[in-house]
Amino acid sequence: MLSQQIINALSQGAFYALFAAGLTLIFGVLDILNMAHGAVFMWGALLSWYLMSVLGVNFGFALLISIIFCGLLGLMLEYTAFRPLRGRSTGHLPPLVSSLAVSIVLVHVAEKIFGTRVVRYPDNAVPFAQYVDVGDAQISLLQVVLMVTALMLMGALWYLVARTKLGRSIRALQENPKVARLMGVDVDRTIAWMFVIASAMAGVAGAFLGVAYNSASPYMGHWVDLKGFAVIILGGMGSIPGALLGGLLIAFAEIATVVYLSSDYRDAAVFVVLVGMLLLKPSGLLGSSREVRA
Repeated sequence: MLSQQIINALSQGAFYALFAAGLTLIFGVLDILNMAHGAVFMWGALLSWYLMSVLGVNFGFALLISIIFCGLLGLMLEYTAFRPLRGRSTGHLPPLVSSLAVSIVLVHVAEKIFGTRVVRYPDNAVPFAQYVDVGDAQISLLQVVLMVTALMLMGALWYLVARTKLGRSIRALQENPKVARLMGVDVDRTIAWMFVIASAMAGVAGAFLGVAYNSASPYMGHWVDLKGFAVIILGGMGSIPGALLGGLLIAFAEIATVVYLSSDYRDAAVFVVLVGMLLLKPSGLLGSSREVRA
């Protein structure tokens, strides 16, 4: 029924937005795509599974540990894949390839630790499993928690960028890194914090998706990376509200395709919408054309 599909689309869109927010934060300042973002997301899901299934901790504590761990992964990623290349006029390709290499390493490490199979959460480990009737549809408490969490974190990220001292440094870097450094902005520290925040949000998305679909594997980051890139292009690269809008539009496109055509065309519909947006408005719905910076 239509009302149920709308609820499913809102929940799926919240997840896409949560994942893509970190991607768009990094791209908005550095003009590079972090190809390891999906691997960090995967670690958030698998670590939360391990803590809940093997160690028996509750979801809240597992989520907290996953956030901290993924934030530290983001810091490691910045130090190993991006910082050594910064300031060398290497262009966009070497950092992208470097982050892809780190992504492959993270996947292989996950394979060695957790195995290659899809793992399932035990029944008593999945939180908020109760359903509430909303008219003719049903919504799980987990979907409600996901949507509220996504809105709160997106709002907090927007506030951080727009209203805080760190946000002023981020915006200065976005305008011109060389001038920002001359004005006293600690460029390396600011970028490191950006990676910590972006990766922590990927960890939240991974933990929620793992319990929502009751599955996790070392390869789950591959498909979500593609969806994340589609979201930030559609919403506007570098725009946090655009990530939210893009996530919702992608989710509604998927659900509409499943309802009116077939689930076989679900992924194809996403990229048809993406190509259409690139043809009509290359900067995205809420993005703006950006000049090349000195």
